[in-house]
Amino acid sequence: MTKKANKEHRNGIGSSRKILVLALLAAFGQAQAADDNVAALTNPDTAVVSGGVGVASGNSADRALFGQYNGWRTNEVNLLLDFLYVKRDDAGMWTRAEGSNLGLDILEFGLSGGKQGDWQVSLDYNQMVRRDPRTINTGMQGAGTTTPTIGNSLVAPGTGSDIDLSQKRKGLTLGASKWIVPNLAFEATYKIEEKDGSRLWGVGGYCSNAMAPFCNGPQRPTVGALYVTPEPINSTTQQFDAKFTYSGSGFGLTAGYYGSFFSNANSVMTPVFPFGGSTITNTGSTLGSLAAVLAQPVALPPDSQANQVYLSGYAALPLNTRINVKATYTRATQNESYAGQLLSGAVPGPSSLNGDVQTTLVQVGLTSRPLPNLNINANARYEDRKDKTDLGNYVVATNGSLFTNWPNSSNVGSAKLEAGYQMADVARATLGVDWAGVNRDRPVSTTWIPNTSMAAMRESTNETGVYAELRRSMSETVNAALSYRYAERDGYHWYAIDPAAGYPFVRFDSLTSSTGIFPAIMMDRTRNTVKLTADWAPTSALSLNFALEGGRDSYDRPAQGGVHDTDFQLYNVDAALALSDNWKATGYASWGKQTLNMQQAIGYAADLDQVNTAVGLGVVGKLNAGWEVGGDVSYLEDRNHYNLSMNTAETVSNLPDSSYRATLLKLYGKYALDKKSDLRFDLIQQWAQYNDFGWGYNGVPFAYSDNTTVTMQPTQNVTYFGVRYIYRFK
Repeated sequence: MTKKANKEHRNGIGSSRKILVLALLAAFGQAQAADDNVAALTNPDTAVVSGGVGVASGNSADRALFGQYNGWRTNEVNLLLDFLYVKRDDAGMWTRAEGSNLGLDILEFGLSGGKQGDWQVSLDYNQMVRRDPRTINTGMQGAGTTTPTIGNSLVAPGTGSDIDLSQKRKGLTLGASKWIVPNLAFEATYKIEEKDGSRLWGVGGYCSNAMAPFCNGPQRPTVGALYVTPEPINSTTQQFDAKFTYSGSGFGLTAGYYGSFFSNANSVMTPVFPFGGSTITNTGSTLGSLAAVLAQPVALPPDSQANQVYLSGYAALPLNTRINVKATYTRATQNESYAGQLLSGAVPGPSSLNGDVQTTLVQVGLTSRPLPNLNINANARYEDRKDKTDLGNYVVATNGSLFTNWPNSSNVGSAKLEAGYQMADVARATLGVDWAGVNRDRPVSTTWIPNTSMAAMRESTNETGVYAELRRSMSETVNAALSYRYAERDGYHWYAIDPAAGYPFVRFDSLTSSTGIFPAIMMDRTRNTVKLTADWAPTSALSLNFALEGGRDSYDRPAQGGVHDTDFQLYNVDAALALSDNWKATGYASWGKQTLNMQQAIGYAADLDQVNTAVGLGVVGKLNAGWEVGGDVSYLEDRNHYNLSMNTAETVSNLPDSSYRATLLKLYGKYALDKKSDLRFDLIQQWAQYNDFGWGYNGVPFAYSDNTTVTMQPTQNVTYFGVRYIYRFK
């Protein structure tokens, strides 16, 4: 799906800020003299208010996708209210107030003022509600709290009560800036965001788990359970940024501090099984000792903070050269208590993670034009990440051995050099080379990594790439650019997943018979990408833009387990046509495909692909008697294919496709009642269809161990109609 198409379908009715901007521009009038227009833009003094009502058809299930982010999921009728006030006087004093979507869940409000070139203060408030498009039908009590109560199974799926999950974000931002002296300025911003609600989550276990000593006995091969337990959300995030900026003759310097502080009112969620070991699942099994494990507290996101100091600057050098430098030091900590947590039986776990990660970053960039036709760009970046988190016991093996966490330090470096040369008035060539490298700590000997999960891991990787681009004017109406990039990644020091031996280095050829998986980010890889763009303006009224892009990543593994290769293709065209002085049309079409081929060393092979299609057409124009009308229609489709095979004698069937498709029709009309007021009408029709076999297949929903189901109406059609009155006071 293209970003443009995704934004249109996700926002539905969208924000009305564009309406206010157009109304503000209209307030200045089109028949004024040039001097009047300049005066109106440099010293605006206007106020615009837009008010009305909107109505959406259907019920909550029909509007699940349409109203996921804009407030139309729960309410059939909503108030539409927006305003904008802007004033600047001859002394340079600015005042601005703006509010949009004030009758919806996605409201925004802002107030700012100050003297141009001297000082400024601002206050902004925004909120958003994200409603899960899926509905939970369950017999669970206390869903969305820290103690959800799970009883015996429902008689059948769908016989419980419906629950809709949502999360609400509320954010307040305060800002201030001041020029202390002509060359020195201070800026500060403080933001606080509160998030409240619940989201889809769950707990589960299976007695055949090798790391589950509590399941020893007759239950071991048979008992398993999976339950929905929505995560309770009640958190606050605070961010503070302050900096001094000095601008001199040919150089500048900025020094600042940034802090981020996260606190969660809910530290753990503890599922309650009131019937204990006698709780019955929908398979007729008694949970027994597994129920006690599922009832253990589940950790929620812990409190944490990060503090950063930074210094950046630039300097102008001879030969039209400019250098930029930035250095930062960040310390992130997490030290919330784990009081009361036991690993197994009476074995105590750590009282706190005592997490401590310290990161130092240095980056340098240079741009230069030593010759009239030659441009040079270069940059380098180095990041050193030291994980000083305490070691603690977190895993108990079936034999009683204790294993710790893995404080994983690393350093990452990258560099790029690029040169562009203007060969003629109609052609420009660019050549470049880049490099990136990663060094990772090996696990400590007490770290537990299942040797069945991965065949081996790698301590370091590095990648070198070269690329070239040619831009050329083919004619007076056609311009084109062709670029190509080739990159190779390799590395050093594969090590075996053997904690008893201290994760020793191993020879590459010793891994050829491995039956585990090799991590994709650590394997040798060859990357090829090519891109062709062009713009064509055959007439003054018509312009076309084309883009074709494709690439392949090929992975080289010691054995067969892991990713083999990935591919992508993208084709896109955009068009704009002036039908007349009063009518304009736009259109776009795109098609993309991404593929992933991977397999187990002994087992399945997966050939997965995702296909995205999007098309759209829009028209806007003016009719007689003060009417402005417009509309657009768009269609998008995302489809995922899951093609499976086996490299053994067993057989396997392909999984069903999952897909999302939607057609969106948007029409509007605006009628000028007089010079200061308009009426605007909006009509939106959305046809959407969603199919995800993971939650249900052939009309049968997936059922959890207590017959809880999570469903969404697969076909959703919504009609929206809104009317607004817009008034400009000045």
